Amino acid sequence: MDVLRTISTRHTAQSEPADPRQVKNSAGGYTFVIDDVSRLRRFLMLGVDGGTYYTTPKPLAKENAEVVRRLATSDPETLVATIVTVSVSGVAPKQQPALFALACATAIPESSALALAALPQVARTGMHLLTFAAYVEQFRGWGRGLRRAVAGWYTGKDADAVAYQAVKYRQREGWSHRDLLRLAHPATDVPSMRATFGWIVRGSLTAEVPTLIEGFVKAQEATDAVTWARLVREHRLTWEMLPDAALAETDVWDALLDNGLPQTALLRQLPRLTRLGMLPAFGGRTKEIAR
Repeated sequence: MDVLRTISTRHTAQSEPADPRQVKNSAGGYTFVIDDVSRLRRFLMLGVDGGTYYTTPKPLAKENAEVVRRLATSDPETLVATIVTVSVSGVAPKQQPALFALACATAIPESSALALAALPQVARTGMHLLTFAAYVEQFRGWGRGLRRAVAGWYTGKDADAVAYQAVKYRQREGWSHRDLLRLAHPATDVPSMRATFGWIVRGSLTAEVPTLIEGFVKAQEATDAVTWARLVREHRLTWEMLPDAALAETDVWDALLDNGLPQTALLRQLPRLTRLGMLPAFGGRTKEIAR
C-alpha cells in the first residue's frame, strides 16, 4: 500500500479535523465552535430536558451553566439583555432556562445588579417567581439585593394583581409566597396591599383584602357544585384556584368556559372535559371549544 495515498487536502476522515479551528464534539467527530452568545440563545430556547442525540441532560446543563457564567463575567449586559429578549418574545416553550440563567447571573458580581433589575421582566407570574427562588439558592444566599428585588416584584403590582398571583400559583418547587414575603419583607402604605400581604403570611381576612381572595377562601370551604359555579362567575376564579372536588363537576367547568379559558389551559383540560361528557360528537360545547 502506498501510504502517501492516504494524505489529501480535499477529503478528510470524520475522525480528523478538516480545519484547525475545529474541535472534537460529543459524537467523536469534529465541528466548528459557535460563540457563547449563540450557545446562550440555543440554551434559552431549547433547554436541556431531553439532552441531545450525543449527550445526556446533566452534562449538557453543566456546559450551558458554564456559558452563562462566562458571559456574566465578560459581557453581563449582553447576557441579561438576551435572557430578557428570549423570555418576553415567546420564542421559548418553557421559561425554566431563562429563570435558571437569571438566577445564576445574580450570583456573579459583574452581572448581579443587572440580573436583579430584570427579575420582573423574566419572572412575570407567581409560578415564575417561585421557580426563580428555587434556582437562586443553588448559586447564592438571600442577601440584601436579592431581598430588595423580590420585594419590588410584589410592590410593583397593585393588590388585585398580587392576590391573583398568590391564589393561582400557591407553591412551586417547595416554595410559597408566604416564604418569599417572610424573606423579602416588602413595605407598603397601601391598605389593600398590606391586607393582601397579611392574608398570604398569616391568613388574616380583613375588609381591605381584594374580593378575589374572599372568593378563593369561600371556594375552599364550599362543598357543592352550585356554590363553586356561582363563585367562579362572581369572582372570575380560574381552575387553579378551586379544590380538586370542584374540578369533577360539569357545572363548574361550564362556569369556567363561560368566563373564558386561556387557549393553552383549554388544550390541557380536553381529556378531563371529555371524561366529564362535555365534548360529545353532537351537542354539548364541542363546537364552541373547537372554535
